[in-house]
Amino acid sequence: MYFNPEIECAEREILIQYQFTRLRRLLREIYQRNPFYTRKLKEAGIAPEDLSSLEYLSHLPFTTKSELSQDQEDYPPYGTNLTYPLKEYVRYHQTSGTTGKPLRILDTRESWEWWIKCWNYIYLAAGVGWGDRVFFGFSFGPFIGFWSAFDGAQSIGCLGISGGGLDSLQRLKLMLETQATVLVCTPSYALRLASIAEENGIDIAKSSIRITIHAGEPGASIPATKKKIETAWGAKCFDHAGATEVGAFGYECSVQPGGIHLNEGEFIAEVIDPNTGKALPAGRRGELVITNLGRWGTPVIRYRTGDLVELNEDPCECGRRFARMMGGILGRVDDMITVRGVNIFPSAIENIIRQFHQVEEFSAEIYREKEMEELHLKLEIKGSEEEKKQIQEKVFQALRAQLNLRTHITLAEPGSLPRFEMKARRFKIIN
Repeated sequence: MYFNPEIECAEREILIQYQFTRLRRLLREIYQRNPFYTRKLKEAGIAPEDLSSLEYLSHLPFTTKSELSQDQEDYPPYGTNLTYPLKEYVRYHQTSGTTGKPLRILDTRESWEWWIKCWNYIYLAAGVGWGDRVFFGFSFGPFIGFWSAFDGAQSIGCLGISGGGLDSLQRLKLMLETQATVLVCTPSYALRLASIAEENGIDIAKSSIRITIHAGEPGASIPATKKKIETAWGAKCFDHAGATEVGAFGYECSVQPGGIHLNEGEFIAEVIDPNTGKALPAGRRGELVITNLGRWGTPVIRYRTGDLVELNEDPCECGRRFARMMGGILGRVDDMITVRGVNIFPSAIENIIRQFHQVEEFSAEIYREKEMEELHLKLEIKGSEEEKKQIQEKVFQALRAQLNLRTHITLAEPGSLPRFEMKARRFKIIN
């Protein structure tokens, strides 16, 4: 159940002291070695010896993704956020590039071992361990995806099975042939595989898969999406949070719904008002700011993730005292959409749509008409034409009743909407 019980179950005072000790070691290691952070700290008039307690962290400057991207533009190809000579780095990865040019990230051998350790927390909390056979529904391209998860599985005695280079049906067949017990992929792709299995007469609920672990999008913490995955696969579904430039910083335990634990043994988390940058207390919704403690080769200090969270610092029934993100990642700071005067996050719309199991896939367009934002939903629905129209009306009424949202809904032809292996992009704003 635990990877590091002395830290996962520690009283908060002990945890804070542990984080402070590791943060001080990090700053001492990178100061004068890492050009990016040496420059930022000197500009802020801060030296490592100024750090007298963890509260002093708030004096350090924020780091943003745009700042890291600009640094790589100014100092190609990798920027200046490198603590050691280039010859010390052994792994190259990059962000997905869904919101712009991909960010290149390098890891030293020690930093990659830290990544693997972070995944050990995730696996053990989900009940994955020695003897499990873990299948990775992932292309294994330069996007970091589940590369660290693959190595992490082997480190705890699991058999890692790669689905790279195969189409979805081939992956399903390989999963069955190897009697995989764990599936690791995005939540969207888990549902895509389930749909293909149904089309080909494969009953995946009777397969040997007993656990699914997901990342890349918030779906596995959306109740209706989680339920749909668990029903389709006959397995327990776990969410996980991470980012290429940050690390694997969150994991779900067996207590569900109980939120995603922040791995406070390896990261320091803050929640701020996204508009003012001021700290918010536990229980208030705000932007998650992360400092990673073990990735000395390419660290991030007070990194503004853009993720909206609500933290709960009460002990969990599982015994861990790590803070929890209630409901997982609730959305992105820049993801909120306004439709006919109603402010709403895409995850709230998905939660309603996924309540109707007949909906295979959906997409959404937000456009402006007569000075008012409108929402156009396209739904792929299984069944006869009459059944499709009934579900279409039920979705319309549910969105209106639960979100006070009036939408324009049309039916899409089977297989016509995009499918996603990695991060799903279902919402599009039409200017």
